[in-house]
Amino acid sequence: MIRLDKLGKKTAEETRKKWNDEEAADGSDSISSEEDGSEYDPSETPRDKRTQEIWNDEEIWAELQSLAEAEKIIQLLNYDDREALLQGTDNDETILLLAIWLEKNEIVEEMLKRITSTEVKDASGRYAIHLAAFIGNSEGLKQLIHHGAKVDLWDSKYKVTPLHCAASKGRLECIQVLIRHGADVNAGIKTNKSPLHFAVYSMVTECVKELLDNGATPDTLQVFSETPLHIAASLGSSEIIGLLLNHGAAVDIQCGPDKVTPLHLAAGEGDPECCRLLLKANAPTNARNYKQQTPLHLAAFSQCAETLDVLLRAGSDPNALDIDGRTPLHSSIVKVTRSCECVRLLLKYGTEINKPDAFGYTALHLAALNEFSHCVMFLINNGGDVTARTNGGVSVLNFITRKTPDVIPKYILKFDDSIRLNDHEIGDVDCELKLDFRALVPTVGNKETELLLNFIEVGHKDILKHPLCETFLFLKWRRIRKFFLFSLFYHSLFVTLFSFYILGVFLKDCTPTYLSRGSVCEVTELTKIIGFILISLNFLMLGKEIFQIAHSWQTYIKQWENWLQWLIIICVFACVNPSSSRMNIRLNIHMWQHHVAAIGIFLTWLELMMIVGRFPTFGLYIQMFTTVSINFVKFMAAYFCLLLAFALSFGVIFANYNSFKKLPLVLIKVIVMMSGELEYEDIFFDDTQPIKFPLTAQIMFLAFVVLVTIILTNLMVGLAVSDIQGLQQSAGLDRLVRQAELVAHLESMLFSRLLVCIPNKFMKFFHRQSLLLKSQYHWALYIRPNDPRETRIPKDIIVNIYNLVVEKREKSKKRMKKQRIAAQYSGNTNSFVSPGLSRMNSYMSYVALEQTGSKSLKSQVDDLGKEFADYTRNFKNKVEKLYKQLSSDKNSKGDKLHKVSSLEKDYQII
Repeated sequence: MIRLDKLGKKTAEETRKKWNDEEAADGSDSISSEEDGSEYDPSETPRDKRTQEIWNDEEIWAELQSLAEAEKIIQLLNYDDREALLQGTDNDETILLLAIWLEKNEIVEEMLKRITSTEVKDASGRYAIHLAAFIGNSEGLKQLIHHGAKVDLWDSKYKVTPLHCAASKGRLECIQVLIRHGADVNAGIKTNKSPLHFAVYSMVTECVKELLDNGATPDTLQVFSETPLHIAASLGSSEIIGLLLNHGAAVDIQCGPDKVTPLHLAAGEGDPECCRLLLKANAPTNARNYKQQTPLHLAAFSQCAETLDVLLRAGSDPNALDIDGRTPLHSSIVKVTRSCECVRLLLKYGTEINKPDAFGYTALHLAALNEFSHCVMFLINNGGDVTARTNGGVSVLNFITRKTPDVIPKYILKFDDSIRLNDHEIGDVDCELKLDFRALVPTVGNKETELLLNFIEVGHKDILKHPLCETFLFLKWRRIRKFFLFSLFYHSLFVTLFSFYILGVFLKDCTPTYLSRGSVCEVTELTKIIGFILISLNFLMLGKEIFQIAHSWQTYIKQWENWLQWLIIICVFACVNPSSSRMNIRLNIHMWQHHVAAIGIFLTWLELMMIVGRFPTFGLYIQMFTTVSINFVKFMAAYFCLLLAFALSFGVIFANYNSFKKLPLVLIKVIVMMSGELEYEDIFFDDTQPIKFPLTAQIMFLAFVVLVTIILTNLMVGLAVSDIQGLQQSAGLDRLVRQAELVAHLESMLFSRLLVCIPNKFMKFFHRQSLLLKSQYHWALYIRPNDPRETRIPKDIIVNIYNLVVEKREKSKKRMKKQRIAAQYSGNTNSFVSPGLSRMNSYMSYVALEQTGSKSLKSQVDDLGKEFADYTRNFKNKVEKLYKQLSSDKNSKGDKLHKVSSLEKDYQII
């Protein structure tokens, strides 16, 4: 028990944590990571202040206990039984080691006289002088040195000297003793483990100062090795950093495979004071580690705004890029608690808010992905682009919709705030409203409709009905529609020429009867010219389609109209082959070309119809046609089995009729009969072709009429009517969606990066013609809603804008009224103030406002208190006077008691 108590006392005196094992001293004790690809983990504790120790106390004690007769010797040492110890055992070396460890220095002296050598060691090769320095036994250390122990003695593994041991434990007195006796203060510096290293790990400033004052080298000799300054910076010891810098420590040495400087480590730990000291010593502010990160990147990771401010003031580049193309702004989006503070500081010093990394992610992407709603809104309010896309095509708005949906309503409020009263009152004839489009187009550039297109993609297309969006779309369409009209003219010309060519070649009568009359079946010169022009236009169309594929092939393949364009191009090349020589239709035109021409002319006019449908005025009707057509295909697919059943049945019953002999013909006949063309008289009462199975034929025909002609056809009509009604209900929104998509498509084509081959002069002209907001002076539109001459935008949009402003003003008034009521009763809502007193307070407030002028608030309160005291005193005198009158005049007791009771109530309330 005594031994355990002694050990417990010894360990209680040591407040440091456990040391690492011996293998850690080989080089794995570096503060920098030894693994490639290690990354900063913000979830971990930023600073690890565990000391880098040499041995473990418990391990040493366990090994000492395993020595010969150790248990007996420890008991004798604890009882201080000197005589029995010296006479009762012959293990002098064990006694010496245990006496050194337990600081029994009298026994140490006796043992040193008895043994011939001081180089006594335990099983792990620790000598007595190492144990004395390690445990802080300065007296025992002096005795060992006095009897010839070497002060620079290495342990048996050649890793540490006594000075290393004393430094690692912060034993200042032992360090002084060893230095006075000539210990080498730079021992082990070639292996990057000098006593100064361990002194810095111990965080004992006095030990560090003692070593430096006695010639310890503050740097190491190896390249990319860990210096004491690196250790001090990682542990956040500003005092030790100051000592090292005063003794000439280098501030630009890079450490380990991570290539970090001391400033990297201090910034990564979020220690502003250490950063100040290093910067004052001219530490490189934009040094790069192996990931090309600057100290500012690591400071942003640490979420310490003060450290960021120190580095930015010292000239750190806020737009520095690491190996992944990330700026410090990207690094700051790691914790929701302090991200906004760090982001605000970085933006103050000019960081690029919309800078993407190598994967296309902006800081706004990361904030939304990490669900930092406040940070997302802060970035948006400071110019963050919600339309920015990653390399995979995912926009910020997509992340916001899925991760932080609460941001969407706040963002839409920006549209409301962008419409406000600019001049005169709302009901005045000269009332002027201002529409600020900066909420829709944060920056002047080539993506004016990109935000609206993003809202459509993420399912928030209702935003297009907002007066600000509707106005912008109307003005933008008027600006860019000239390019659409040119495209419409081009396709109209193409279709017209193709139609004339078809008429001149494939619709010409070249039958033998026609040729017998002496006519030559040749293509006219005009038709040949049309053919050459048509081929040229077809090549232009082919170039246009290739350009669209190169511009965005992923979007291109999703549009079925683009596939239709390719069919048209192929058909035109297949059936249009004009020749400069004489061209005979019968000799030069093949039969298969007639089939291609028939399909081609149909597809060409169908494509023109779809292009016309892009025009906002006709879009609803084309959309009706498209929707009903798609639903008809689905309808026929759903009931195909029923139609096939009747087709097979009719093929058996009416086998002698030509239209029912082959299955494809039967299917066509059934679909025709479905439309109402039953031909009942021709089938059942034809004498030339009598029915072989009359009874079965009548039953099946009746079943077809009921199930298909009546039920199925009416069901299909009802479905079409339902689709049309739904489209009519959403016609306004659908029109805006189509308009926005068309404008965005035209805009993307005009600003495509593939148009670099076109002269810059022409491109600037086209850009000026397409942009609505050409500069910051065009960001706003001013309208007069009450002026009948206001015709720049439609009247219905003006009415919506006017109603929005009125609604905002009404809400503002109600909110202010509630605030005034809340402020009025915020003091004590349960108390009652008498009418007389409230009038006095109201009177005094106005009097104070008019008469006191420049009086301080305190003087106004004092004046009000005096008035209240006078009112209370007068009220009390009046009550006392009434009591006196009551006692003298008992005849009028009833009336006066009533007055007194009412006054008493008021007095009690006051």
